[in-house]
Amino acid sequence: MPEGHTLHRLAREQRRLFGGRAVRASSPQGKFAEGASAIDGRVLRRTEANGKHLIHHYQGGPALHVHLGLYGSFTTGTGLPPEPKGALRLRLVGENAWTDLRGATICELIEPHEVAALYARLGPDPLRRDADPMAAYRRISRSRTVIAALLMDQQVIAGIGNVYRAELLYRHRLDPYLPGQALSLGVWLQIWEDLVTLMRAGVRVGRIETLRPQDRPRKRGPLARDEAGYVYRRAGLPCRVCGTEVRTEVLVGRNLYWCPHCQPPGSAGLIS
Repeated sequence: MPEGHTLHRLAREQRRLFGGRAVRASSPQGKFAEGASAIDGRVLRRTEANGKHLIHHYQGGPALHVHLGLYGSFTTGTGLPPEPKGALRLRLVGENAWTDLRGATICELIEPHEVAALYARLGPDPLRRDADPMAAYRRISRSRTVIAALLMDQQVIAGIGNVYRAELLYRHRLDPYLPGQALSLGVWLQIWEDLVTLMRAGVRVGRIETLRPQDRPRKRGPLARDEAGYVYRRAGLPCRVCGTEVRTEVLVGRNLYWCPHCQPPGSAGLIS
């Protein structure tokens, strides 16, 4: 599932391509025909992301709400759009650009008060200027739920997915099964600052890279996808730092990855 940086990157791209101009909307598949008709020809005032949700605000009309889920994706191009193919839920066409949406879990029109209600249910998004890390910590510090589960709860923090979860826990040497109430404020604020930095980099380069400079396999040049992280999808392989075999278990429906040596039971993180 795309993580928060992907949605912010999409919001930025779509704002650049379509913002401030009238947009032609259609649903070649027919599944979103009524919704596309309601925004067809309207001016896209602004786009924004909150967590894993993408919102388009149209002049004089409802907002478009998209959640990509596991299988959703946008395909974007310039010039004339190609002939529609397959299950094309929504096509937006601007002056010299187009974007196609397929496979999204949610593609709907909602009113401003519904946007506000949606945002009220979400925890702070590290990529938004209005994010309050203390709002997340208040939930975490009162909970007996393990930190690896809390980080995946969108009501605690919006935008974190399985990759950021595993890599953050490793970078801060946290036991994934540490209860939230055992996490100190000092460690949490360091985690938050690190998360903001990592996600901003993700928006900039379009991918998640979490290795610190001293742990990179080479000092220069781009890293392959399987070189870019410490533990995610590396079950059975040696830890990049200590050589211990990386472990995995299913937690809240997703595979959790961690190093039992670098993140031993009870480890509550490091204060740097």
